[in-house]
Amino acid sequence: MDLQQLREQIDGIDRQIVKLYEERMEICKNVAEYKISTGKKVFDKEREEAKLRSVKALTHSEFNSQGNEELFEQIMSMSRKLQYQLLAQHGCIGKLPFIGVDELEKVKARVVFPGAEGAYTQAAMQEFFGEEINSFHVDTFRDAMVAIDEGRADFAVLPIENSTAGIVSEIYDMLVEFENYIVGEQIIKIEHCLMAVPGTKMEDIQTVYSHPQSLMQSAGYLREHPKWQQISMNNNAFAAKKVAEDQDKTQAAIASAYAAQTYGLEILERGVNDLKNNSTRFIIITNQKIFKKDAKKVSICFEVAHESGSLYHMLSHFIYNNLNMNKIESRPLEGRNWEYRFFIDFDGNLADSSVKNALRSLRDEARNMKILGNY
Repeated sequence: MDLQQLREQIDGIDRQIVKLYEERMEICKNVAEYKISTGKKVFDKEREEAKLRSVKALTHSEFNSQGNEELFEQIMSMSRKLQYQLLAQHGCIGKLPFIGVDELEKVKARVVFPGAEGAYTQAAMQEFFGEEINSFHVDTFRDAMVAIDEGRADFAVLPIENSTAGIVSEIYDMLVEFENYIVGEQIIKIEHCLMAVPGTKMEDIQTVYSHPQSLMQSAGYLREHPKWQQISMNNNAFAAKKVAEDQDKTQAAIASAYAAQTYGLEILERGVNDLKNNSTRFIIITNQKIFKKDAKKVSICFEVAHESGSLYHMLSHFIYNNLNMNKIESRPLEGRNWEYRFFIDFDGNLADSSVKNALRSLRDEARNMKILGNY
């Protein structure tokens, strides 16, 4: 046979495969109708595992056995997705436990931020909420989370990601630990300044205080001053506050211009961070399950089985529902080596049918899926 004849044979087989696939999906519609009427779950893990074992046993080589397994995993995945779609059309997806609101109640809101006066977090808070709020600060990210959890504040502002240093992993972990939810975000341009008590000269400086990320972001500048001792602080504003309180000309801080103004420090050099296009994304959280009706981004997290293809199957629900996933991060699971929790941001609103369909699918098939917020 020549190549053309072989291709014609393959085309004939492919037409049969397509015909059989469509017949199978028609039967799957009937399966969905049965599950709608009985309330039976779409995903039946034991049934699917038994099916995969049986189709693998029908093959005559190890290579074909593996290929058959992958093929039927995809076929059954598409079957589930069709069933989820039909459930949605029949109104069986159910309501999500979040309430849509026209606006967040910002005026007179109680807002907490970590750090001291003059922190970048405070700047993000003022940018998002304006001036007509009752704000207070706490020492740590956890303190802010607890203040929300206990109802001492309506909202908290926390940094979650820097464009150069990456994610703030502690925040990701606490979004799982606490029943707090993201309702907004604010991006602030970062410009680190070297500051000291008035009258300080560059040659006076021996020690520089700042947050570890800020020291890292200013590594190039600090290499030009190898004799300076670098000391980490929990927050840039704490560093500025310490230098102001100590009134020691051998000390300097790397923080924002806002911090320098707050604590009466003199800016010796501006823009000491290596990358000038540097921004930090802050999230606004609350303990209420609410979202703005015009929200455009959904954040979720989930765990998957430590098995080949498990993450792929979860991500396929975004593809099938035509949802644009714009971020994925992973965090190790405590006490479970080489297993991870995945955090995903995607475009959408909790009121959208496609979002409901995807979340229902993920809830049934993933482990410990949680909606972190819609904003």
